[in-house]
Amino acid sequence: MMLSKKTKYAINALVYIAKHPEDQPIPTRIIAEKQNIPLKFLEAILVELKNARIVNSKKGKYGGYSLNRPTDEIDIAEVTRLFDGSIALLPCVTSRFYEPCEECIDEATCGIRQVFSEIRLETLKRMESATLADIMKREEHLRQK
Repeated sequence: MMLSKKTKYAINALVYIAKHPEDQPIPTRIIAEKQNIPLKFLEAILVELKNARIVNSKKGKYGGYSLNRPTDEIDIAEVTRLFDGSIALLPCVTSRFYEPCEECIDEATCGIRQVFSEIRLETLKRMESATLADIMKREEHLRQK
């Protein structure tokens, strides 16, 4: 699985918004310019993030976007699922988007399924623990090196 551009742009935009005071919404054009994201693409991404209640929007002269929750409550798994759907590499190991594999003879004894189920669990655990706060801490740590 590789993250889509949409998911990468969403994460970049969220981190950028997170670095700014909550009482000052960030205009879409500023986020697009500073994060090198095509404006029309970003507008669509921000609408989806707003519909998922990850960000708030404010209209008008001083309008823009701000986070709807603290940075330690927005994780990469949530954002990835929003834009890319399943985190699993096989449809038979995902909980939200389950489908049996066409070629599978017996799911209960499938070693491939068991291995990829373990991979999904570990990946999910890590993605759920990787929050915007975590990303920001890492960036700060890397700058200090």
